Amino acid sequence: MDRSVSLSVGDKHKLGLGKGLIYYAGMPSEKVFSIAQRKWEFPYQAFAWNLFFPIGQSKIRIDGVNIIVDHVTPDEIRLRV
Repeated sequence: MDRSVSLSVGDKHKLGLGKGLIYYAGMPSEKVFSIAQRKWEFPYQAFAWNLFFPIGQSKIRIDGVNIIVDHVTPDEIRLRV
């Protein structure tokens, strides 16, 4: 069953047990949106990177999790995880 998730810029969502976190990082251009992925969290330290996707891409896969992008604006993204 899909979970609907709405993220504003800077909001986070945990992908699942043993998976990383994702943050909506906005739209660096009118045709590209960005999601930051964070993993391997230790006290005072973590690893993170930005992933960039074309605005028309509705299916993405992050950390082995299939995600459907329902709607993207510069301020918010709606996903089904």
